[in-house]
Amino acid sequence: MQWHSRRWLLAQAALDALLINIAIAIAWYIRYELEISPSFGEGFFYHPYTAYLPLAGLLTLLLLFVFRLEGLYPLARGQSLLDEIYTIVNGTTTAILLVMAFTFFVRPLVFSRAMYVYAALGIILLLSLVRLIERQIFARLRQWGIGVDRVLIVGAGEVGRALMRNIVARPDLGYQVVGFVDDDSERGHTDIGRFKALGGTNGLPTLLRELSVDSVIITLPWSAREKIIGLMDLCQRVGTVAKIVPDLFQLSLSHVAIDEVGGIPLIGVRETRLNWLDSVTKRAIDLVGSLALFLVFAPVMGIIVLLIRLDSPGPVIFAQTRVGQNGRRFTAYKFRSMRVGAEEELSMLNELNEATGPLFKIRHDPRRTRVGGWLRRTSLDELPQLWNVLRGEMSLVGPRPAIPSEVEQYRDWHRRRLDIKPGITGLWQVSGRSELTFDEMVMLDIYYIENWSPWLDVWILLRTIPTMLLARGAY
Repeated sequence: MQWHSRRWLLAQAALDALLINIAIAIAWYIRYELEISPSFGEGFFYHPYTAYLPLAGLLTLLLLFVFRLEGLYPLARGQSLLDEIYTIVNGTTTAILLVMAFTFFVRPLVFSRAMYVYAALGIILLLSLVRLIERQIFARLRQWGIGVDRVLIVGAGEVGRALMRNIVARPDLGYQVVGFVDDDSERGHTDIGRFKALGGTNGLPTLLRELSVDSVIITLPWSAREKIIGLMDLCQRVGTVAKIVPDLFQLSLSHVAIDEVGGIPLIGVRETRLNWLDSVTKRAIDLVGSLALFLVFAPVMGIIVLLIRLDSPGPVIFAQTRVGQNGRRFTAYKFRSMRVGAEEELSMLNELNEATGPLFKIRHDPRRTRVGGWLRRTSLDELPQLWNVLRGEMSLVGPRPAIPSEVEQYRDWHRRRLDIKPGITGLWQVSGRSELTFDEMVMLDIYYIENWSPWLDVWILLRTIPTMLLARGAY
């Protein structure tokens, strides 16, 4: 079932109607059965719930109507939980005020004003809680391929890759990319992470049939308008939805600002993310956060130092050259998790590499010490990088710091991840860590750069805690 289908919307509205009436019944129980002291100067008169049935019916119908006007049915794709809760709060407040205004003129003595407050709070709480549960269920179903749109992307240029990285970073959008096509001989046959290259556009009719594609998203430049029109006609003939991402004269989608005047869309270029004020804000977060984490983890780091000393000979701290913002090199520090001389053994283990692209990862690396295995799974080996953060070479949140040999193998679009300081944690870490391909990791890094905000940093830091504790995707 698609979550925006008419059947699902009717089911959602029916569930909301049931929850609204449950909230009203609870409000009546609190107001009368618990004998809470009356508010707003009312005298206490007991009234059975049946006396409130007209109010319940009126409020239910009005709420569903207001929610529809507010855009809750259906909710725009990609809206966050906070956006949905805001819509519920705004719609509930509007409906309650309208009912209060109506009863003010009708003046039915049975209606308690305290009931409006209890009912409003109950409706907001119940509907918000159910939305939270639904999102958790839908997220799990999407992992199983249920309730997602199977999408085929036409074009793997900058615009196409921008679309792919947004889909990677926003699984809540409900898109599953089955692959992409591009008439460029190299791009059309080079996979991008787990996104499969399916050749040129000539094979589109066969692909639409064999892959059960729900939507085709075209990201070709407008100079290929004849090709775009032909592809849209093809999709229409076979019953597949076709959508176009305008390339906006080859502008990066991250720099596009869309506004409107009386329904007329205005398209302009916005400032690049992380201006001087953003940089100052991010640096302040880094300084305060790293100092706080140093104090919190000081005892843990002391224990780790002792364990490394007892486990294997060699230094406690491992120093390695990494590439930072704008390609500048610096020395990054970690707790040593491998035996001494592990870097010299790397060439003998190349055939065991389980990572993609320029990365090197082995799930059961024979060079790892006993304590090192635990440190790597929990990411505690990276605690000394708090010193790099204090020195301004790294940030608490940002792209994974790369070693020079990796950067030498970067494609042009990979280098955008060097636009900001690398981080101890990042969007890539809370989205799968070592389970991600290198291209997907870069897509998440670029998405983070293009969409940075202080709240995004806070959200990633909070998400890092369960990721570390559960050792998700780490090795």
